[in-house]
Amino acid sequence: MRRPLSPHLGMLVTTLIWGANFSVVKLALREIPPIPLTGIRFVTGSFLLGLTLIWQGRLRRPPAGLLRPLIIYGLIGNTVYQLCFINGLARTSATNSALILASLPTMVTLSAAALGLEHPSRRQFWGVVLATTGVALVVQGRARAGADGGLVGDGLMLAATCCWTAYSLGLRTLSGKLPPLELTAWTLFTGTPGLVVVALPGLLRLEWAAVSPAGWGAVAYSAILSLTAAYFLWSRSIRQLGAGPTAIYSCAVPLVAAVVAILLLGEHPTWLHFAGGALIVSGVLRSRGVRLPAVES
Repeated sequence: MRRPLSPHLGMLVTTLIWGANFSVVKLALREIPPIPLTGIRFVTGSFLLGLTLIWQGRLRRPPAGLLRPLIIYGLIGNTVYQLCFINGLARTSATNSALILASLPTMVTLSAAALGLEHPSRRQFWGVVLATTGVALVVQGRARAGADGGLVGDGLMLAATCCWTAYSLGLRTLSGKLPPLELTAWTLFTGTPGLVVVALPGLLRLEWAAVSPAGWGAVAYSAILSLTAAYFLWSRSIRQLGAGPTAIYSCAVPLVAAVVAILLLGEHPTWLHFAGGALIVSGVLRSRGVRLPAVES
């Protein structure tokens, strides 16, 4: 009898999938424009996720009164977020994108405190300070490189971070009403139609036959692995390990993203990227209550 995949190993696999996804999407963008690419990804991902949940008997109809918030959070966390994400990724580096999005946990902590939903400790406060400083260094590193559109792309990534923060806080109000994977699936279902509407003109103009097998392979990776398989592994880890330990694995995503971007895209991170990345990861770990080892002098 086969033993099920360890949740820790599953999250390591998820970290690799999500880290590599930044570069894989960048490769797909060389052949497919940003908005049509997002439409294709989300139609495919939504279909596969829904089909798998139905096959497993895990897709339930949302309780009464839950449809409206699911639509709202689907629009924020998938429609608007993805439009900011894909246009940002098209205009900045994979490394910058991953590092900026890595600040999400501290952004959620800061926003929850501003709304009075949480009362952050001193440790969490300094975690936010570290991560915010790290993001500033990452953006400055891109500015030093002088690439066209880089700052616009970074700005769109910051906007995407704000959208996901609002989405995360919104889902907290629905906690316990549906399992995490079903919540994710329903917000994917409610957010995908808006992406299809926006992508439709580009999809009609797209020269489908001109897209290479490598381009379709990148689309398949991003839709099947990043949107479907990784969500299952992430949801199972939350169920078996808890939200806190699962979130810690996200700290490794920027490192994977940077390494893959160097190997696949030939990106050259500066010392500001490394310094900013270290501050972001340290801030996230600190705000999550993980003790950092002392540095011996």
